[in-house]
Amino acid sequence: MSSPQTISEESKVDIKLWICRGLIIAIYTAGAVGLSIPEYKELFEFLTPFQLIGTTCLLLLFHRGWNDSFPIFGAAAFWIGFGSEIIGIHTGYLYGDYVYGPTLGPKLWEVPLVIGLNWFLLVYLSGALFVKSVSNDFAAAALGAGVMTAMDYVMEPVAVAMNMWYWKFDIIPASNYAGWFLVAFLIHLIYRKANFAKENPLVPYLLVSMILFFTILNFTIE
Repeated sequence: MSSPQTISEESKVDIKLWICRGLIIAIYTAGAVGLSIPEYKELFEFLTPFQLIGTTCLLLLFHRGWNDSFPIFGAAAFWIGFGSEIIGIHTGYLYGDYVYGPTLGPKLWEVPLVIGLNWFLLVYLSGALFVKSVSNDFAAAALGAGVMTAMDYVMEPVAVAMNMWYWKFDIIPASNYAGWFLVAFLIHLIYRKANFAKENPLVPYLLVSMILFFTILNFTIE
């Protein structure tokens, strides 16, 4: 039987979880509304990196696998994703010919630093979907990469409208999605092999909020 002290601590965790869920929904709802209003679009574009960093911090508040494997995965996800973007920007390989705009903030080698964080976040979210339901690491990595590629397809038109990045001749090449899938597959394999607890109660809320955010903006942003 649980002691009053244990019940009290569990209640505190539940309250914190509901607050963070509410914050995530509020942040993405405000972003979708603000970016849809031309008078506020520039302000909300400026806030975009802070939105990404802030929601990642909220997610990590409920991460349970704080062992040696987790920072290794985190660093691998960040630098593989970031490195692939450097290759893409400077050579046109992997994704096609594109350049980054000002929206995502400070850059290193012409790539915004938050892009590495974005790769980490998307793998963490999409990978968690298949932790319990798929036992084969390669199958799970392929499914996770497929989810990320589908998200990228929804995201691309919005990202261009938000001045995140620009494509040569305003054409998104098929190589972008092929490259995205391959890099995501590699990072997902590392995610699967890394030995840390992967369940996080905020994952579905943040993932659905992000998907709805970009889906709605496909119809509202100019």
